[in-house]
Amino acid sequence: MADIPRFVTTEIKKRRTFRKFSYRGIDLDQLLDLSSEQLRDVVHARARRRFNRGLKRKPMGLIKKLRKAKQEAKPNEKPDLVKTHLRDMIVVPEMIGSVIGIYSGKEFNQVEIKPEMVGHYLGEFSISYKPVKHGRPGIGATHSSRFIPLK
Repeated sequence: MADIPRFVTTEIKKRRTFRKFSYRGIDLDQLLDLSSEQLRDVVHARARRRFNRGLKRKPMGLIKKLRKAKQEAKPNEKPDLVKTHLRDMIVVPEMIGSVIGIYSGKEFNQVEIKPEMVGHYLGEFSISYKPVKHGRPGIGATHSSRFIPLK
């Protein structure tokens, strides 16, 4: 280590550190310990309004199913898939680590909930349309193509 300059060793140390997750200044351990009222005060305005109005029967049923799947899972294994049509459900910290099948209108897309997803809607992670891939224009796409004979 004597022949390696000090700035190189600090650079190596910096490269190895992982970015610690935090949601609006609250790290993951504290986020998991928050009560529903404390979480409501942390999330964005749209989610805050949704939580103030109260979670209805279907979202609460989904959370119960996710809890059950987590409890039944063996340690160090992913829980079973829980399918849902609730694309408007907001991801809460309790859901982290769960595996959810989110309905896209045609199929269930399997999504593992990660800490970065907290505060987002489930529908954001299951795209409901096929993105456009623009190919060549067809006949009649432009004004000049009208004068080309159709053979």
